[in-house]
Amino acid sequence: DVQLVESGGGSVQAGGSLRLSCAASYSDRYYCIVWFRQAPGKEREGVAAFDSDGTTYTSDSVAGRFTISQDNAKKTLYLETNMVKPEDTAMYYCAADRSDSACFEARYSYVGQGTQVTVS
Repeated sequence: DVQLVESGGGSVQAGGSLRLSCAASYSDRYYCIVWFRQAPGKEREGVAAFDSDGTTYTSDSVAGRFTISQDNAKKTLYLETNMVKPEDTAMYYCAADRSDSACFEARYSYVGQGTQVTVS
């Protein structure tokens, strides 16, 4: 099994920044890995992703403000959130799967517990 542990969430004022981290336990890097978020009463939304080849994807709603990155040596995924808005308030999760199609269809095999981001 792959363990994913998110951290770095918190409360921030609009226009501020947070850096979210996701520590992963997979033994190799050939996974699609995703940040998604879910706010109460709203549908899950994919935010950013690396596919298994390392290509990055970012949703239109956060493009230019959020950046996904990873440190392969540390097996850690990051999400830099800048110029945050109240509508960015949500629980943020990282998730992984060996299949790119499963990732982009939100059929992840592994999901972390999430970290809350609240923007006021």
